[in-house]
Amino acid sequence: MMNRRQFVYLAAASAAMCARASNVLAATYDLIVKGGRVIDPSLRINAVRDVAIVGGRIAAVEANIAADAAETIDARDRLVVPGLLDIHTHAARDNEGPTVFLAEGVTGWIDAGSQGADRIADPVAVAKSAPQQGRVLINIGRAGILPGGDTMDISRADVGAAKDAIARNRDFIVGVKARLSRDVVGANDFEVLGRAQEVATSFNLPVMIHMGQTVSPLARLLNLLKRGDIVTHMFAPPPNSIVDDDGHILPEVLAARRRGVWFDVANGRTGHLRWDIVDRVMQAGFWPDTISTDGSSTSRTTGVIDFPNVMSKFLSCGMTLDQVVARATVNASRVFPLFHDRGTLNVGAPADVAVLELREGTFEFVDNYGNKRTGRQRLFPSGTVLGGKRVERS
Repeated sequence: MMNRRQFVYLAAASAAMCARASNVLAATYDLIVKGGRVIDPSLRINAVRDVAIVGGRIAAVEANIAADAAETIDARDRLVVPGLLDIHTHAARDNEGPTVFLAEGVTGWIDAGSQGADRIADPVAVAKSAPQQGRVLINIGRAGILPGGDTMDISRADVGAAKDAIARNRDFIVGVKARLSRDVVGANDFEVLGRAQEVATSFNLPVMIHMGQTVSPLARLLNLLKRGDIVTHMFAPPPNSIVDDDGHILPEVLAARRRGVWFDVANGRTGHLRWDIVDRVMQAGFWPDTISTDGSSTSRTTGVIDFPNVMSKFLSCGMTLDQVVARATVNASRVFPLFHDRGTLNVGAPADVAVLELREGTFEFVDNYGNKRTGRQRLFPSGTVLGGKRVERS
């Protein structure tokens, strides 16, 4: 018996083949990405292959496709992976964000709480006009991200306002964000998370928590998380890191993962990622489910730079290319339902592709505290295909 994902691919593949048949007199395929090293963990492929596209769908992934195509991308000496999915961004802070991310190979993104109920129309409008799939998490603080703290005034964690905003924008709000650091929420963290869950469960949505440096013990906060919720900034240092001073992952963290809570990187700019914590967590065998940037249109001037750079940081931490790509593609596709048919080059899937260059050398990677680490490999964006069409680089 086929599952839903297999059925969707089969139906889409049939449609793609019909489109190919009707177009055969002009060109067998619309586009072929030729000669690249295809890495698709969803298909367990890591080999030199051609990727053929017709009708906006993946039509074939094979060695040496000899058929004609209306357009060809030469991907020799490049990596060809499914379009990248960044589940923690602030791409919707301005109209430039989605375009900047698309140039990095990001064909789907989530804005993680830039705005609350009062101004949720702003990021929703950006998501609606974005060239790629973009969606929004509503900040439980109705005024959004504030320099003085989103919910330091507990009245800003307004359940009614958040519910009304979601009801008005149900197609574009896909979760609730609760920022829980002491400089954001103070001692209100447990109450704020409870209110976020009240809102989220009313619509069967996940909650994403921004952890690290909380007043309440992390263990207490994790107990409020349900299956499908997301812990972001998982490499944040103490107080209340996911790992103790002896290098042991907290029992409540392990229990949360067992019941289906996701753990996400979210590189960010300050307070979220420190190399010694990364080392402790990775050495304990607790690897991230997803890699994300916590980036925006201005990230190129920060330690984030771009999504491929953040992915590269984990190559320097001992993960393989396949493992890193999985956390930016197929793993991320499982977190939010709108991405259920993305993160793969399976025949019939939407033809979203990222072409990356893997350079060998000596590269410097920076955490959020100015600490530097050297790696011998770094990924660079080289091209993007969105919906079967090459994205022109500006």
